Amino acid sequence: MNITFLFIGAPEVMIILLIVVMVFGADKIPEIARGLGKGIRQVKDATNEIKKDINESAKSQGLDTDFTKDIKNSISDVKENLDDITGPIKRNR
Repeated sequence: MNITFLFIGAPEVMIILLIVVMVFGADKIPEIARGLGKGIRQVKDATNEIKKDINESAKSQGLDTDFTKDIKNSISDVKENLDDITGPIKRNR
């Protein structure tokens, strides 16, 4: 089984973990992981807040931010056209 994460294989991950344990010690790793988790959470909250601000400013300017509705309508139109064209030659599944 060949597992890669960010172009790093399993042996490299094990070596990195071994070095982290040797440098910081086993008792500091939960604190480091907790700090990383808090940092990731803060970044996620900040990006959600930025998205919210962008959507609010777009709505105040009168811009339509619901692109998915337009895309879904276009896809359904294409499906209907394909169904009209291929109606008599549909295959049984």
